[in-house]
Amino acid sequence: MARKTKADTPRPRRRTVWLGSLVALAVCATAGGLVAYRTAADEPGERAVTVDEASRLALSRLNLFEASPVAVTLTAAEGGGVDVRVEGVVDYRTRRGTGRYRVTGANGPLDHGLVVWDAGGLGLAPEPAGADGPAWQQAERVPRQGWSPRAYTADPLDAGLQLIVQLGADRPDNPLLLAQSGARWLGRDRLDGRGHDRFAGPRAQGAAPDGERSPLTYWVDDDGGLRRVTMRMPGLGTPATVEFAGRDDTAKLPEAPWLTG
Repeated sequence: MARKTKADTPRPRRRTVWLGSLVALAVCATAGGLVAYRTAADEPGERAVTVDEASRLALSRLNLFEASPVAVTLTAAEGGGVDVRVEGVVDYRTRRGTGRYRVTGANGPLDHGLVVWDAGGLGLAPEPAGADGPAWQQAERVPRQGWSPRAYTADPLDAGLQLIVQLGADRPDNPLLLAQSGARWLGRDRLDGRGHDRFAGPRAQGAAPDGERSPLTYWVDDDGGLRRVTMRMPGLGTPATVEFAGRDDTAKLPEAPWLTG
């Protein structure tokens, strides 16, 4: 689908760089490297992606970018029965996200507040007293000094937010590169009444023996729309899950209410 011009010449290199960085993120975020690849055996019917499937998987990041700002939900297990849920919106044109987080344990709620994140890290803040409305509106009311910023760590919440901000791109990936890097078709599922193919993502070169699967799994519809991504982490029975619910026309993310650099 991409139109070829002279300006497009360096694009395969950029796609290669992104592919490596996203796979490296998945490996590093697991804090166990190769362990993440060794947790899953081949599924019945698992196979290499076809040309059409590789093309839709390659297009999914561009479709996500063009749909921005998109509503997103992240669920991540912190271990010890503690779960974190973030509901918010992300704009891939600015690579910024804003949301509301909830932390729950075995005995009920533990913490809640606002979270903002970008390519460099994240910031947390209490929800303004008496404020109502979506998280992005509330974030505008928090002064800069009201945020507690930090760089990303290997914490499951951080890994999930960092993954989210890297998923959209302003151009499609290289389908041939995706196929050569080990992307796999795993099955077909229905989400919200719509058919989605489930794919294992590409593997980092040299990070896992041939045939062992990436910790990232993608659900992509027949039009190349990305609906869900999961990331497995060693030691956690439940993978971090990112759900995309489509464009949010009402959202307007704050310019820069926090410092994460």
